[in-house]
Amino acid sequence: MLTAARAMAGNGRWRRQLAILLLGFASGLPLALTGQALQAWLTVEGLDFATIGFMGLVGIPYTFKFLWAPLMDRFEPPWLGRRRGWLVSSQLALAAALVLLSLLSPATTPQLFALMAVVIAFLSASQDVVFDAYRTDLLPGAERGLGASVSVFGYRLAMIVSGGLSLIWAEQWGDWPAVYRLMAGLMVAAAVITALLAPALRGVVAQVHHNSTGAELKAFVVTLAAIGGALITIELLLRLASFDSSAATPGTRLLVVLTQIAAALAAGLWTAKRAGFDTLNRSLTSFFSLPRAGTFLLLIILYKLGDAFAGTLTTPFLLKAMAFTQTEVGVVNKVIGLWVTIAGVVLGGTLMLWLGLVRSLLLFGVLQLLSNAGFWLLAELGRGALGSLLLPAFDWGFVSIAAPTPIDYLLLLVITVENLTGGMGTAAFVALLMALCQQQFSATHFALLSALASVGRIYVSPVSGVLAPAIGWPNFFLFSMVVALPGLVMIWWLRHAIGQLSVSRVAVED
Repeated sequence: MLTAARAMAGNGRWRRQLAILLLGFASGLPLALTGQALQAWLTVEGLDFATIGFMGLVGIPYTFKFLWAPLMDRFEPPWLGRRRGWLVSSQLALAAALVLLSLLSPATTPQLFALMAVVIAFLSASQDVVFDAYRTDLLPGAERGLGASVSVFGYRLAMIVSGGLSLIWAEQWGDWPAVYRLMAGLMVAAAVITALLAPALRGVVAQVHHNSTGAELKAFVVTLAAIGGALITIELLLRLASFDSSAATPGTRLLVVLTQIAAALAAGLWTAKRAGFDTLNRSLTSFFSLPRAGTFLLLIILYKLGDAFAGTLTTPFLLKAMAFTQTEVGVVNKVIGLWVTIAGVVLGGTLMLWLGLVRSLLLFGVLQLLSNAGFWLLAELGRGALGSLLLPAFDWGFVSIAAPTPIDYLLLLVITVENLTGGMGTAAFVALLMALCQQQFSATHFALLSALASVGRIYVSPVSGVLAPAIGWPNFFLFSMVVALPGLVMIWWLRHAIGQLSVSRVAVED
C-alpha cells in the first residue's frame, strides 16, 4: 500500500511538472512577438534605432499588471475551475489579437500597429499573471526549484519558435504577417491543451473579502478611470504648453512618457485605496507586511538590469550594426542560443539543490555580468574576427535552409555564454519571486514582482535606443556591466533575509 501511495505521488508530481512545461511554453510564445521578433520586423521595414527602441514601450502593460491581477485572484470564469478558465480565455484572445496585428503595417499605420501590439502585451501579461499564480498554487515547496526550471524550459522553448524560427521563416517567406498568423494558430493549440491537460487546483486557501462583487468591480472601474484621467490631463497640459513630441529630443520624449506613467500609477493607487478596491489593497498590504518588502522590490528591479541593457537591442544590433542575416541571427541567437539557455536553466536548477537560493543568486549574477563582455568583444572585433563555419542546407519540414549558411564563430561563442549564464540566473530569480509570494494573493503578488522585474526590459529599451548610437556599441556594453553591480551588492546585503524566506507550499491536484 505504501508503494502504491508513492507511485501515485510520483505520477502526480510528473503531471504537475508536465502542465508547468506546457503552460510555460504558452506563456513564452507571445513575449518575443512584442519584443525581439517585433524588433526584427521593424528593422526589416527600415525603422531607425530610436523608433525601434521606443516601440519597446508597447510592453508597458507588463509593469501595470498587478492592478488587474487582483480580479484574477477574486473572480473566475464559470468554466474549468480556478485559474484554468482565465488561462484558456487569455490564450484564445491572444490568438485573435495576433491575427489582427498581422493585418496591419508598421510603416503605413504605425499608431494602430503600436496600439494592437499593446493589446497583445496586455493579454500576454494577463496570461502570465494567471500562469504564475497557477504554478505558485500548484507546486509544493519541495518541487518549486524544479518547477522554476521546467517553466523556464518551456518558456525558452517557445522563444525558440517565436523568436528564432520566426526569423528564419520570415526571411524565407518574405512575409512577417504570415509568421504572426502561424503563432496565432499555436496559441489556439495551447488553449486546447490547457483545457484538457492542466490539473485542477484544490486546497487553495479561502479568501475573505469585505466588499461585494459589485462593489469590487465598481472600485476597479473607478481606479481605471483615475488612471485614464491622469493620462488625459497630462496630455492636455502638454498641448496647452505646445509640446510637440515629434520635434522633441529622444531624452525629452522618454522623460515625458515616464512622467505620464508615474502620475497615472500614483493616481490609480490613491483612487484604489479611496474607492475600496479591497482585493488590491489587501494583497498589497499583505505583501508590504513582509520584512524589508520595499528593499526586495528594489532588488528585483536591479538584479536583471545589466541583462536588460545588454539584451534590449540585441536583435537590431546584430542585424543592422553587425550586418548579420536574419537566418544567421535566427539560427545562432534564437535557436542555438535558446537551447543553450534551456541547458543553463536545467544546470541552474540542479546547482540550486546544492548551492541554495542565496549562493545561486550571487554566483549566477556574477556570471551574467561577465557574459556581457562578449557583446563588447563582438562590437570591438567585428564580424568574422574568428572566422566562420558553414551550416549545410537542410529541410526538416517545419523549417529549412535552402543554401549553406555561414555561422560566425565569435557570434556563436558570445551567444552561447550569454544564454547559458542567463538561463542559470533566470532559474534562481524565478525561485526568488515564488518565495516572496503568499498563496492567498499569489496572482497579485507575483504580478507585482514580475512587473517590477520587467521594468528594466521595457523602460531601458528607449534609453538604449538613444544611448547606444550616442556612445558607441562597445561603450554601451561596458556600461551594461556597470549597471549590473548594484543588484549583486543587494543580494549580499539581503542574504540572511533571503535565506529566511518560507518555502512551504500546499496544493493538491486532481
